[in-house]
Amino acid sequence: MVHAQFDPSAREALAIAAVDAKTRKDLSWQEIADAAGLSVAFTTAAVLGQHPLPEESAKAVAELLGLDEDAALLLQTVPTRGSIPGGVPTDPTIYRFYEMIQVYGTTLKALIHEQFGDGIISAINFKLDVKKVADPEGGERAVITLDGKYLPTKPF
Repeated sequence: MVHAQFDPSAREALAIAAVDAKTRKDLSWQEIADAAGLSVAFTTAAVLGQHPLPEESAKAVAELLGLDEDAALLLQTVPTRGSIPGGVPTDPTIYRFYEMIQVYGTTLKALIHEQFGDGIISAINFKLDVKKVADPEGGERAVITLDGKYLPTKPF
């Protein structure tokens, strides 16, 4: 049976414990994802409290991190999503994404509607990938792919 969490504090506390265990065991998010058998982006989001994990994945992650059976159960619950509490984010990395949407949000909306029509890009039927690539001008670049299913607005 699928269970939902309505108080985000339980998942927030679990995320804190999981990140602490990850740090103490010197694990990467990829190693945790490998144990879960899922993508690194989905697994990271789940451990940080934004998605439920399937039962076997939750058990494997809990075991790898040294978390108890209650934690494995909690990892399976549907969370109250949203990791940025009210207002403009202050963390510089998260703020830059906010800034990107402030600058390019209307452009993305215009291009999506021109190419697809009236609708949205799903964050449920969604894939995320982050890659580090060399910058031809020196240094490194982050390539972030947001891959969501287009859902048209349906008149009723």
